[in-house]
Amino acid sequence: MRITTWNVNSIRQRLHHLIAFLKEDEPDVLCLQEIKAQEDSFPRLEIEAAGYSVEMLGQKTFNGVAILSKHRLEDVRRGLPGDDSDEQARYLEGVVPFGSGVVRVASIYLPNGNPIGTEKYTYKLAWMDRLVSHARDLMKLEEPLVLAGDYNVIPEPRDCHDPLVWANDALFLPQTRAKFRKLLNIGLTEAVRATTEADKLYTFWDYQAGAWQKNNGIRIDHLLLSPQATDKLVSTVIHKHTRAWEKPSDHVPVGVELTG
Repeated sequence: MRITTWNVNSIRQRLHHLIAFLKEDEPDVLCLQEIKAQEDSFPRLEIEAAGYSVEMLGQKTFNGVAILSKHRLEDVRRGLPGDDSDEQARYLEGVVPFGSGVVRVASIYLPNGNPIGTEKYTYKLAWMDRLVSHARDLMKLEEPLVLAGDYNVIPEPRDCHDPLVWANDALFLPQTRAKFRKLLNIGLTEAVRATTEADKLYTFWDYQAGAWQKNNGIRIDHLLLSPQATDKLVSTVIHKHTRAWEKPSDHVPVGVELTG
């Protein structure tokens, strides 16, 4: 089974890229972030015509997450538990058939948090605490679990082209990385780093200052696996070539392959 995550940065603007990627890679499950669409503007018919069922949690103009799957999702959860007042569309979870059992998948769009010293960074840290708490509950199910998405976290200095540039950014602050480690420490495995120690592996390149052409990127899109999913991990892939497409997302898809 191939499970992929992609911050598509507006599904309506990148629909042709999305359909091309579905035909090219044929993931079993594709988690999307920053779809920037609600139900009435979501291109459901085009995606279903490509062979995928859709679950989505939308928000006008901002945020939004979706899960595209070759099998219909069950046990769907919309929104991250822990704060009933949170109206931002950033978390979607469901279960798909996998071998003789199931795999639980979540599409995550973790808050950016900038500028630091504002309520935006406070919200980011609180959201991460809620994610840790919910992930602990999911781990008790003892089933294959993949928490996939745009985490807006640079885990280590080697995950950005120049750590000094990011030193005072919410994506790289020590508090942010400590929260990410806390998430891993409940027993989750970061898939890419489980398969390679290579440097200069990035998933995001800014549109400004020739970042793509200079390979000045950062790695902020991650797939975290429960022990049951880690046991089935075969490989990971960063689909870097999609960043060279015309008018691309600033993120590229990142995928894992699990064996049944």
